[in-house]
Amino acid sequence: MSYGKGSLHPPEHRLFRDRLTGVTVHQLTDHPSINHPTYFLNSSFTADGTAVIFTSYRTGAPQLFEAGFPDGPIRQLTDGGPIHPFSAVLHPDGERVFFVRDGEIWMLERTSLQERCVGSFPGAQLGECSLDATGDWVTAAIRQGEIRGLVVGRTDGTGWRTIPFPRTVIHPQFHPLDPEWIEFAADPAPRMHRVRRDGSGLECLYEHGNDEFVVHETFLGRTGDLVYVEWPKALWRMDWRTRERARIAEFNAWHITPNRAGTLVLCDTNHPDEGIFLVEVATGARRRVCLSESSNRGTQWTKSRYALAEDFAAARSGPAEGKLSWMETDTDTVYGPQWTHPHPSFSPDERCIVFASDRTGHTQVYVAELG
Repeated sequence: MSYGKGSLHPPEHRLFRDRLTGVTVHQLTDHPSINHPTYFLNSSFTADGTAVIFTSYRTGAPQLFEAGFPDGPIRQLTDGGPIHPFSAVLHPDGERVFFVRDGEIWMLERTSLQERCVGSFPGAQLGECSLDATGDWVTAAIRQGEIRGLVVGRTDGTGWRTIPFPRTVIHPQFHPLDPEWIEFAADPAPRMHRVRRDGSGLECLYEHGNDEFVVHETFLGRTGDLVYVEWPKALWRMDWRTRERARIAEFNAWHITPNRAGTLVLCDTNHPDEGIFLVEVATGARRRVCLSESSNRGTQWTKSRYALAEDFAAARSGPAEGKLSWMETDTDTVYGPQWTHPHPSFSPDERCIVFASDRTGHTQVYVAELG
Protein backbone atom coordinates (compact mmCIF):
# COMPACT_ATOMS: atom_id res chain seq x y z
CA MET A 1 0.00 0.00 0.00
CA SER A 2 1.41 3.37 -1.04
CA TYR A 3 1.47 6.17 1.53
CA GLY A 4 2.14 9.88 1.08
CA LYS A 5 0.59 13.26 1.74
CA GLY A 6 -3.04 13.13 0.56
CA SER A 7 -3.08 9.37 -0.04
CA LEU A 8 -6.50 7.75 0.50
CA HIS A 9 -7.01 4.34 2.08
CA PRO A 10 -10.04 2.12 2.64
CA PRO A 11 -11.93 2.38 5.93
CA GLU A 12 -10.66 0.17 8.73
CA HIS A 13 -13.90 0.50 10.66
CA ARG A 14 -15.25 -2.23 12.90
CA LEU A 15 -18.36 -2.01 15.10
CA PHE A 16 -18.91 -3.90 18.35
CA ARG A 17 -20.63 -3.68 21.73
CA ASP A 18 -18.62 -3.18 24.90
CA ARG A 19 -18.66 -6.51 26.68
CA LEU A 20 -19.48 -4.96 30.07
CA THR A 21 -21.72 -1.94 29.43
CA GLY A 22 -23.14 -2.83 26.01
CA VAL A 23 -22.47 0.62 24.52
CA THR A 24 -21.68 0.85 20.81
CA VAL A 25 -17.97 1.17 20.10
CA HIS A 26 -16.42 2.05 16.73
CA GLN A 27 -12.87 0.87 16.04
CA LEU A 28 -11.63 3.39 13.46
CA THR A 29 -8.15 1.97 12.79
CA ASP A 30 -6.95 -1.58 12.32
CA HIS A 31 -3.31 -1.45 11.27
CA PRO A 32 -0.40 -3.39 12.84
CA SER A 33 1.26 -0.19 14.08
CA ILE A 34 0.69 2.49 16.73
CA ASN A 35 -2.42 4.58 16.00
CA HIS A 36 -3.73 7.01 18.61
CA PRO A 37 -5.89 10.15 18.90
CA THR A 38 -4.49 13.58 19.74
CA TYR A 39 -3.64 14.29 23.37
CA PHE A 40 -6.65 14.24 25.70
CA LEU A 41 -6.43 18.00 26.38
CA ASN A 42 -7.28 18.59 22.70
CA SER A 43 -10.28 17.18 20.85
CA SER A 44 -9.51 14.70 18.07
CA PHE A 45 -12.81 15.32 16.27
CA THR A 46 -13.20 17.99 13.64
CA ALA A 47 -15.67 20.73 14.54
CA ASP A 48 -18.44 19.20 12.43
CA GLY A 49 -17.89 15.74 13.92
CA THR A 50 -17.33 14.09 10.53
CA ALA A 51 -13.66 13.14 10.95
CA VAL A 52 -11.18 12.13 13.63
CA ILE A 53 -7.56 13.31 13.49
CA PHE A 54 -5.03 10.74 14.68
CA THR A 55 -1.33 9.94 14.71
CA SER A 56 -0.15 6.77 12.99
CA TYR A 57 3.25 5.09 12.77
CA ARG A 58 2.16 2.98 9.80
CA THR A 59 4.67 4.71 7.52
CA GLY A 60 7.52 4.00 9.95
CA ALA A 61 7.40 7.35 11.77
CA PRO A 62 4.59 9.35 13.41
CA GLN A 63 2.46 11.28 10.90
CA LEU A 64 -1.00 12.82 10.99
CA PHE A 65 -3.98 11.07 9.40
CA GLU A 66 -7.73 11.53 9.50
CA ALA A 67 -10.52 8.97 9.39
CA GLY A 68 -14.02 9.80 8.24
CA PHE A 69 -16.49 9.16 11.04
CA PRO A 70 -18.11 6.78 11.49
CA ASP A 71 -16.83 4.61 8.65
CA GLY A 72 -15.20 6.85 6.06
CA PRO A 73 -11.84 6.44 4.31
CA ILE A 74 -8.48 7.23 5.90
CA ARG A 75 -6.38 10.08 4.50
CA GLN A 76 -2.75 10.88 5.21
CA LEU A 77 -2.25 14.55 6.15
CA THR A 78 1.51 14.89 6.70
CA ASP A 79 4.69 13.26 5.48
CA GLY A 80 8.39 14.04 5.58
CA GLY A 81 10.01 14.54 8.97
CA PRO A 82 8.26 12.84 11.88
CA ILE A 83 5.91 14.93 13.99
CA HIS A 84 5.70 15.01 17.78
CA PRO A 85 3.01 12.30 18.05
CA PHE A 86 0.88 14.03 20.72
CA SER A 87 1.28 17.62 19.56
CA ALA A 88 -1.65 18.18 17.19
CA VAL A 89 -4.52 20.53 17.96
CA LEU A 90 -7.40 21.49 15.68
CA HIS A 91 -8.22 25.16 15.16
CA PRO A 92 -11.82 26.11 16.07
CA ASP A 93 -12.52 26.58 12.35
CA GLY A 94 -11.97 22.83 11.87
CA GLU A 95 -9.80 23.49 8.84
CA ARG A 96 -6.37 24.15 10.32
CA VAL A 97 -4.25 21.78 12.42
CA PHE A 98 -1.25 22.93 14.45
CA PHE A 99 1.49 20.47 15.36
CA VAL A 100 5.15 20.19 16.31
CA ARG A 101 7.93 18.89 14.09
CA ASP A 102 11.45 19.05 15.56
CA GLY A 103 11.80 22.50 17.15
CA GLU A 104 9.08 24.12 15.06
CA ILE A 105 5.33 24.67 15.24
CA TRP A 106 3.56 24.05 11.95
CA MET A 107 0.10 24.81 10.58
CA LEU A 108 -1.61 22.43 8.16
CA GLU A 109 -4.67 23.26 6.04
CA ARG A 110 -6.79 20.13 5.86
CA THR A 111 -8.33 20.88 2.44
CA SER A 112 -5.19 21.83 0.51
CA LEU A 113 -2.73 19.96 2.79
CA GLN A 114 -0.43 22.97 2.54
CA GLU A 115 1.87 23.41 5.52
CA ARG A 116 3.47 26.54 6.93
CA CYS A 117 5.91 26.95 9.80
CA VAL A 118 4.52 29.52 12.25
CA GLY A 119 7.21 29.32 14.93
CA SER A 120 10.82 28.12 14.84
CA PHE A 121 13.03 27.46 17.86
CA PRO A 122 16.32 25.92 16.67
CA GLY A 123 17.55 23.02 18.74
CA ALA A 124 14.48 23.08 20.97
CA GLN A 125 12.29 20.31 22.28
CA LEU A 126 8.62 21.36 22.17
CA GLY A 127 5.52 19.86 23.75
CA GLU A 128 1.96 19.63 22.50
CA CYS A 129 0.30 22.72 21.05
CA SER A 130 -2.59 24.47 22.78
CA LEU A 131 -4.82 27.16 21.27
CA ASP A 132 -6.90 29.82 22.96
CA ALA A 133 -10.69 29.79 22.47
CA THR A 134 -10.50 32.22 19.55
CA GLY A 135 -7.75 30.33 17.74
CA ASP A 136 -5.61 33.49 17.60
CA TRP A 137 -2.88 32.34 20.00
CA VAL A 138 -0.84 29.15 20.39
CA THR A 139 1.43 28.00 23.19
CA ALA A 140 3.72 25.04 23.85
CA ALA A 141 6.26 23.95 26.45
CA ILE A 142 9.90 24.35 25.47
CA ARG A 143 13.33 23.06 26.43
CA GLN A 144 16.06 24.85 24.45
CA GLY A 145 19.55 24.31 25.77
CA GLU A 146 19.47 25.57 29.34
CA ILE A 147 16.18 27.42 28.76
CA ARG A 148 13.02 25.84 30.12
CA GLY A 149 9.56 27.32 30.03
CA LEU A 150 6.90 27.95 27.44
CA VAL A 151 6.53 29.81 24.18
CA VAL A 152 3.48 31.76 23.08
CA GLY A 153 2.68 33.54 19.83
CA ARG A 154 -0.03 34.30 17.31
CA THR A 155 -1.22 31.54 15.03
CA ASP A 156 -0.30 33.75 12.05
CA GLY A 157 3.36 33.35 13.07
CA THR A 158 3.89 36.73 14.73
CA GLY A 159 4.42 37.97 18.26
CA TRP A 160 6.41 35.05 19.64
CA ARG A 161 7.65 35.23 23.22
CA THR A 162 9.55 32.79 25.42
CA ILE A 163 8.49 32.75 29.07
CA PRO A 164 11.28 31.11 31.08
CA PHE A 165 10.71 28.91 34.13
CA PRO A 166 13.34 27.23 36.33
CA ARG A 167 11.93 23.69 35.97
CA THR A 168 10.46 21.51 33.25
CA VAL A 169 7.12 22.86 31.98
CA ILE A 170 4.35 20.64 30.62
CA HIS A 171 0.80 21.11 29.32
CA PRO A 172 0.36 24.90 29.05
CA GLN A 173 -3.30 25.81 28.44
CA PHE A 174 -5.09 29.11 27.85
CA HIS A 175 -7.86 30.12 30.21
CA PRO A 176 -11.11 29.47 28.26
CA LEU A 177 -12.67 32.81 29.29
CA ASP A 178 -9.58 35.03 29.50
CA PRO A 179 -6.84 34.25 26.95
CA GLU A 180 -4.49 36.65 28.73
CA TRP A 181 -3.88 33.84 31.23
CA ILE A 182 -2.06 30.54 30.70
CA GLU A 183 -2.10 27.70 33.24
CA PHE A 184 0.79 25.25 33.10
CA ALA A 185 2.29 22.37 35.02
CA ALA A 186 5.80 22.07 36.38
CA ASP A 187 7.66 18.84 36.93
CA PRO A 188 8.15 17.86 39.72
CA ALA A 189 6.16 19.46 42.57
CA PRO A 190 4.69 21.95 43.11
CA ARG A 191 2.73 21.33 39.94
CA MET A 192 0.12 24.00 39.06
CA HIS A 193 1.13 27.52 37.99
CA ARG A 194 -0.22 30.39 35.96
CA VAL A 195 1.27 33.28 34.03
CA ARG A 196 -0.06 36.04 31.81
CA ARG A 197 0.48 35.77 28.09
CA ASP A 198 2.94 38.69 28.25
CA GLY A 199 5.05 36.84 30.84
CA SER A 200 3.87 38.78 33.89
CA GLY A 201 1.95 37.57 36.93
CA LEU A 202 3.77 34.26 37.35
CA GLU A 203 2.56 32.43 40.46
CA CYS A 204 2.13 28.98 41.94
CA LEU A 205 -1.52 28.03 42.37
CA TYR A 206 -1.03 25.29 44.94
CA GLU A 207 1.99 24.56 47.12
CA HIS A 208 2.48 20.85 47.74
CA GLY A 209 5.27 18.33 48.10
CA ASN A 210 6.53 15.51 45.94
CA ASP A 211 4.38 13.01 47.83
CA GLU A 212 1.13 14.68 46.71
CA PHE A 213 0.93 13.42 43.13
CA VAL A 214 -1.05 16.18 41.39
CA VAL A 215 -1.52 15.41 37.68
CA HIS A 216 -3.58 16.11 34.56
CA GLU A 217 -4.98 19.48 35.60
CA THR A 218 -7.17 21.27 33.08
CA PHE A 219 -9.96 23.82 33.00
CA LEU A 220 -13.40 22.72 34.17
CA GLY A 221 -15.15 23.57 30.92
CA ARG A 222 -16.24 27.18 30.69
CA THR A 223 -16.61 27.61 34.44
CA GLY A 224 -13.10 29.03 34.45
CA ASP A 225 -12.13 26.85 37.41
CA LEU A 226 -9.57 24.06 37.36
CA VAL A 227 -10.02 20.34 37.86
CA TYR A 228 -7.17 17.99 38.64
CA VAL A 229 -6.26 14.51 39.89
CA GLU A 230 -4.50 13.68 43.14
CA TRP A 231 -3.21 10.34 41.92
CA PRO A 232 -4.51 7.77 42.72
CA LYS A 233 -6.77 9.08 45.45
CA ALA A 234 -9.21 11.76 44.30
CA LEU A 235 -10.58 14.17 41.73
CA TRP A 236 -10.48 17.84 42.83
CA ARG A 237 -11.83 21.22 41.75
CA MET A 238 -9.99 24.52 42.33
CA ASP A 239 -11.52 28.00 42.17
CA TRP A 240 -9.43 30.04 39.73
CA ARG A 241 -9.86 33.26 41.74
CA THR A 242 -9.71 32.13 45.36
CA ARG A 243 -7.76 28.86 44.93
CA GLU A 244 -10.29 27.20 47.22
CA ARG A 245 -10.25 23.43 46.66
CA ALA A 246 -13.18 21.03 46.78
CA ARG A 247 -12.98 17.27 46.44
CA ILE A 248 -15.34 15.97 43.74
CA ALA A 249 -14.86 12.23 44.24
CA GLU A 250 -12.51 9.74 45.85
CA PHE A 251 -11.36 7.17 43.30
CA ASN A 252 -8.52 6.52 40.87
CA ALA A 253 -9.50 8.93 38.11
CA TRP A 254 -6.50 9.30 35.79
CA HIS A 255 -6.60 11.36 32.56
CA ILE A 256 -9.52 13.81 32.74
CA THR A 257 -11.54 15.83 30.22
CA PRO A 258 -14.51 17.98 31.34
CA ASN A 259 -17.51 18.77 29.15
CA ARG A 260 -17.99 22.39 28.07
CA ALA A 261 -20.55 23.13 30.78
CA GLY A 262 -18.21 21.85 33.48
CA THR A 263 -20.89 19.52 34.84
CA LEU A 264 -19.24 16.22 33.86
CA VAL A 265 -15.69 14.94 33.85
CA LEU A 266 -14.67 12.12 31.53
CA CYS A 267 -11.81 9.97 32.79
CA ASP A 268 -9.98 6.69 32.41
CA THR A 269 -8.73 4.67 35.39
CA ASN A 270 -5.64 2.64 36.25
CA HIS A 271 -4.39 0.34 39.03
CA PRO A 272 -6.96 -1.05 38.68
CA ASP A 273 -8.28 -0.19 35.24
CA GLU A 274 -12.02 -0.33 35.77
CA GLY A 275 -12.81 1.38 32.50
CA ILE A 276 -13.70 4.85 31.27
CA PHE A 277 -16.13 6.86 33.38
CA LEU A 278 -18.31 9.98 33.42
CA VAL A 279 -18.27 11.77 36.78
CA GLU A 280 -20.90 14.27 37.93
CA VAL A 281 -19.07 17.30 39.31
CA ALA A 282 -21.91 18.28 41.66
CA THR A 283 -22.30 14.90 43.34
CA GLY A 284 -19.24 12.80 42.52
CA ALA A 285 -21.52 10.09 41.14
CA ARG A 286 -20.01 8.18 38.25
CA ARG A 287 -21.09 5.76 35.57
CA ARG A 288 -18.92 3.48 33.47
CA VAL A 289 -18.98 4.22 29.75
CA CYS A 290 -16.94 1.24 28.57
CA LEU A 291 -13.80 -0.73 29.19
CA SER A 292 -10.48 0.54 27.87
CA GLU A 293 -8.63 -2.80 27.98
CA SER A 294 -5.39 -0.93 27.39
CA SER A 295 -2.08 -1.92 28.97
CA ASN A 296 -1.64 1.48 30.71
CA ARG A 297 2.11 1.18 31.07
CA GLY A 298 4.44 3.33 33.17
CA THR A 299 6.06 2.27 36.42
CA GLN A 300 5.25 5.50 38.31
CA TRP A 301 1.49 4.89 38.21
CA THR A 302 1.93 2.17 40.84
CA LYS A 303 3.10 4.93 43.22
CA SER A 304 1.59 8.07 44.72
CA ARG A 305 4.51 10.47 44.18
CA TYR A 306 6.40 12.07 41.33
CA ALA A 307 9.36 10.33 39.74
CA LEU A 308 12.81 10.89 41.19
CA ALA A 309 16.18 10.34 39.51
CA GLU A 310 16.33 6.76 40.76
CA ASP A 311 12.91 6.03 39.23
CA PHE A 312 14.14 7.10 35.81
CA ALA A 313 17.27 5.00 36.22
CA ALA A 314 15.22 1.98 37.27
CA ALA A 315 13.01 2.35 34.22
CA ARG A 316 16.13 2.50 32.02
CA SER A 317 14.91 5.69 30.40
CA GLY A 318 18.10 7.61 30.99
CA PRO A 319 18.73 10.63 33.19
CA ALA A 320 15.73 12.67 34.29
CA GLU A 321 17.47 15.99 33.68
CA GLY A 322 15.95 17.84 30.74
CA LYS A 323 13.15 15.37 30.13
CA LEU A 324 9.68 16.40 29.14
CA SER A 325 7.90 13.42 30.63
CA TRP A 326 5.00 13.29 28.17
CA MET A 327 7.48 12.96 25.30
CA GLU A 328 8.54 9.51 26.53
CA THR A 329 6.44 7.86 23.88
CA ASP A 330 8.54 5.09 22.39
CA THR A 331 9.98 3.09 25.29
CA ASP A 332 8.97 1.81 28.70
CA THR A 333 9.47 4.68 31.13
CA VAL A 334 8.22 5.94 34.45
CA TYR A 335 5.23 7.65 32.81
CA GLY A 336 4.64 5.74 29.62
CA PRO A 337 4.75 4.94 26.82
CA GLN A 338 1.90 7.37 26.35
CA TRP A 339 0.33 5.46 23.47
CA THR A 340 -0.61 2.68 25.93
CA HIS A 341 -2.90 5.12 27.82
CA PRO A 342 -6.56 5.64 26.76
CA HIS A 343 -6.57 9.48 26.99
CA PRO A 344 -10.35 9.83 26.43
CA SER A 345 -11.92 13.05 25.13
CA PHE A 346 -15.32 14.24 23.92
CA SER A 347 -16.69 14.72 20.42
CA PRO A 348 -17.92 18.28 19.65
CA ASP A 349 -21.56 17.36 20.35
CA GLU A 350 -20.47 15.42 23.46
CA ARG A 351 -22.45 12.38 22.31
CA CYS A 352 -19.31 10.29 21.75
CA ILE A 353 -15.87 9.85 23.24
CA VAL A 354 -12.64 8.94 21.48
CA PHE A 355 -9.89 6.94 23.15
CA ALA A 356 -6.87 4.74 22.45
CA SER A 357 -6.38 1.08 23.37
CA ASP A 358 -3.72 -1.50 22.61
CA ARG A 359 -6.15 -4.35 23.46
CA THR A 360 -5.41 -6.00 20.10
CA GLY A 361 -1.62 -5.85 20.56
CA HIS A 362 -1.31 -2.57 18.65
CA THR A 363 -2.75 0.76 19.75
CA GLN A 364 -5.86 1.67 17.74
CA VAL A 365 -8.37 4.54 17.72
CA TYR A 366 -11.82 3.88 19.21
CA VAL A 367 -15.02 5.94 19.53
CA ALA A 368 -17.73 5.00 22.04
CA GLU A 369 -21.29 6.32 21.77
CA LEU A 370 -22.70 7.85 24.96
CA GLY A 371 -26.32 7.44 23.89
